[in-house]
Amino acid sequence: MKFRQFLINAYVAAVRLLHYNMKIIFANKFIYFLLSAVFIFVTVTAVNLLYLNTTLDEETIYWTLLVPGILIIFYPITFGIQSDSDNRMLELVFGIPNYRYKVHLLRVLLIFIIAFTVLFIFIILCDFVLIPLTIFEMLYHIIFPILFLGSMAFLITTFIKDGSGTAVIMIITIVVFWIARDFFQSNPKWDIFLNPFSLPQSFSETVWAEIVTQNRIYLFVGSILAILYSLLNLQNRERLL
Repeated sequence: MKFRQFLINAYVAAVRLLHYNMKIIFANKFIYFLLSAVFIFVTVTAVNLLYLNTTLDEETIYWTLLVPGILIIFYPITFGIQSDSDNRMLELVFGIPNYRYKVHLLRVLLIFIIAFTVLFIFIILCDFVLIPLTIFEMLYHIIFPILFLGSMAFLITTFIKDGSGTAVIMIITIVVFWIARDFFQSNPKWDIFLNPFSLPQSFSETVWAEIVTQNRIYLFVGSILAILYSLLNLQNRERLL
């Protein structure tokens, strides 16, 4: 009975912790982010079908999913570090050992989990409504650029120490990387927006598969390093407040 009560208490505490962090992450506006992502997803799909006369394939679906995925992670990660000050929780922050590492890492993981869950639902909808997809392969590939951009946003906000400033830097960064795609055509493994379903005529399928694998490894390693460096920067979190 004691063990059962322990499990119940642990479950209740976990639910409360997740609920509190969800409120902090999305500032009670999660539904607006979700609706915005759905709106963009539907709009981009409709434009491709009705106005651009684009033939839907996995390459097009990949781009269609990438935009709402970036939107879902953009605001909560960009403005997440300032949330504790906004919610008058300074006493709690500095009363818990290693709070900076544990809570912010938990929040970043929650944001990614939510983003990937929503994208998974979008992929399933595309599979049922639009065209047959390799669902888990699509999810696997869409994870990497979103993970990398989210990790970079987390890193930049620990330097800039301001949500609005971080947003500007991230927008500029995304635009620069998008423009730089032309320079990566000869060596696309460095392209963070690499579309694995778009096979260039100059590459064989074997070479392209190797390039995609290298690209995903680089993005994953870069994401991990960015998160670790972000947590290291949070040692000086008092300066953010």
